[in-house]
Amino acid sequence: MRWSDGRPAIGWYGEGRGERVSGLVYGQRLAFVARGERHCLGVRRAGKRTMCPTAAIVPGRAGNAQCPECARLDRSFSVAADTNVADPRTYRVYLAWFGPGLVKVGITAEERGSARLLEQGAVTWAWLGRGPLMAARRTEELLKAALGVPDRIAYARKRGVRAHLAPASERALDVAELHARAVALAGWPDSLERVECEVADHAGVFGLDGWAGLPAPARVITAMVPGGAVVGRLVGAAGPDLHLADGLVVDTRLLAGWELVAPQVEVEAEVEAGVVVPVAEVAGAGDLGAEQDGLF
Repeated sequence: MRWSDGRPAIGWYGEGRGERVSGLVYGQRLAFVARGERHCLGVRRAGKRTMCPTAAIVPGRAGNAQCPECARLDRSFSVAADTNVADPRTYRVYLAWFGPGLVKVGITAEERGSARLLEQGAVTWAWLGRGPLMAARRTEELLKAALGVPDRIAYARKRGVRAHLAPASERALDVAELHARAVALAGWPDSLERVECEVADHAGVFGLDGWAGLPAPARVITAMVPGGAVVGRLVGAAGPDLHLADGLVVDTRLLAGWELVAPQVEVEAEVEAGVVVPVAEVAGAGDLGAEQDGLF
């Protein structure tokens, strides 16, 4: 799953053929079948992909399509894992709102713009500050402690509240109030510049207020399997999730590493009759509660 120019897209890789991206349009019909086995995607760095030397098989339920060796290599030079602290780029600190009581703080390279917010499924958000990487990281830790907000929220929690959001004005007010508290705190590093509050909203981009509205997510795919098929009409997307008209959510992290092909007509009929990939019920906002946790 990619967010290309602020719109959802699927990234494809073919050995010897490189990478390409196909955009997704709300209202279009999606239909695909997983073929063969799920293989490690190797390591992608500086816009180039190095394939896994052993083409290792990855479990269908794993959220990351990497074998342990490639994952370790990936994290050996990573800002997120604090193994690339000398990154000279300018970073930004942000507040991201996903639902009532679901707010987090994070950092992203300034050159990426709002891409990180789209990838995480942030509905409403605002910049807090900008400066060197380690100053941004220290500010992130300060805000986590002082404001009582985490730097990670489980996707299940975001998914559970996505179809039942407060009005845009209320979302913006929540973010603006927290922004004011954040920039008023003492202890910010001298090298980090505070940024004036300008609240942005992704509801329209995600399809949350689109032409058909977003149906309450009812089921989410828990794994892809050989021969597993998905057929439906795309009505929304947020972060790594694709929302279909029948309430099915496709967590595209589980698609990575599979070869996807168009289904035969008889397979489409079976899917529409109820033969699908493994799924689980999506917990509602009431089941999840408002308390935040430290998991993606």
